[in-house]
Amino acid sequence: MTDAAEFRAIPTTTLADLLGRGRVMDVGVRPLWSGGPRVAGPAFTVRCPAGDNLMLHAAIHRAAPGSVVVVESGDTDYALAGGNVCAVAQRRGIAGFVLDGVIRDLAEVRALGFPVYARGVIPVPGAKAEVTPLNEPVRCGGVTVAPGDVVVADEEGVVAVPRDEAAAVLAAARAKLAKEEAETLDDWERAHRARIDEILRAKGVTD
Repeated sequence: MTDAAEFRAIPTTTLADLLGRGRVMDVGVRPLWSGGPRVAGPAFTVRCPAGDNLMLHAAIHRAAPGSVVVVESGDTDYALAGGNVCAVAQRRGIAGFVLDGVIRDLAEVRALGFPVYARGVIPVPGAKAEVTPLNEPVRCGGVTVAPGDVVVADEEGVVAVPRDEAAAVLAAARAKLAKEEAETLDDWERAHRARIDEILRAKGVTD
């Protein structure tokens, strides 16, 4: 079984090349502070209705160390979490949050160094009233994420690797990176020029 932590060595750009647009979250789900490490781990999935954050708060006590907590949220009008929730998640070994919503207490989260990928920040807290099942497929950033899918997030974006494809994708990514590392810029430029010229000729451009 593939260790999801092995994906910390794989850029999201490489995974996007291999998996395509459908497994890459939309541009709105971004790191909320810069300079953080790449995050990789199995998804622990949560669904929060509009205005409510109860199940994310429940999840931080239930997700296994190394997990990436992935949340489908019903809105961006109320914060899903704040500084204390992130601090407890970090203390319990959770790798990071990927949220289709917003948080608050950004300065505290940044000072902790806890990775949060989300749509932004708002100072208004959500309620704690609605119970929904944990660890069921969710929709986050336009991507369906199932429990155990490998979530990889860095400054380029967030990619969800299907759990049953993880081993094959990891092997292909390593091979791709090794090939790129062995290629000089001169090699790349020659191949790139030839490819672009071939496309242009096929479209009738001859100069």
